[in-house]
Amino acid sequence: MSNRHSEVRPRERLISAAYDLFSKDGISQVGIDTILAKSGCAKASLYSNFKNKVELAIAFLDRREAIWTRGWLESEIKRRAKTPENQLLAIFDVFDGWFHKKTFEGCSFINVLLESKVDSPIRQAAAIHLAKIRAIVRGLAEEANLREPETFAQAWHMLMKGSIVSAGEGNRNAAREAKRAARLVLDGWERKSKSELANSKRRHAAR
Repeated sequence: MSNRHSEVRPRERLISAAYDLFSKDGISQVGIDTILAKSGCAKASLYSNFKNKVELAIAFLDRREAIWTRGWLESEIKRRAKTPENQLLAIFDVFDGWFHKKTFEGCSFINVLLESKVDSPIRQAAAIHLAKIRAIVRGLAEEANLREPETFAQAWHMLMKGSIVSAGEGNRNAAREAKRAARLVLDGWERKSKSELANSKRRHAAR
């Protein structure tokens, strides 16, 4: 083991190893011994930092949110577009580049949700992380003055998740096709009236 590797704390080495393995192969397909071998940690280090594999998996999902949801998806759509409407559509442009990469591994949150038992802690954690992605969409819908932003976010998120699954089936153009459908949804969605916006501004000013 290199000195540089040994300087990294065992918890971080375990999460880093789990991240690489879980995101590529899924949680259920990766055993503890594989994680230990990749991390260079002893089993005692694993259980002094995590109660079990489930706890490590939840830490992986938290790291996935930081890297994938916040560090990549959210920042990339903001970089590509300035208005909330264009940022919503930019999600599919970002996905398009992702789908065409040889390293495309699908969405870890969806994968974990589908492979985990109902009501298990890991499934609940995956659902929470998916809800956080939906919250990003809802925020953009609110900025765009769309009516029923939560309903819109649910519909938009379905297009996002559906395109990811379709790409996993082999349709690497799924994001482009989903964007066409998304544009129809966005163009046809009812906006708040000028009077509603004015009333909303007055309510906020009165607080």
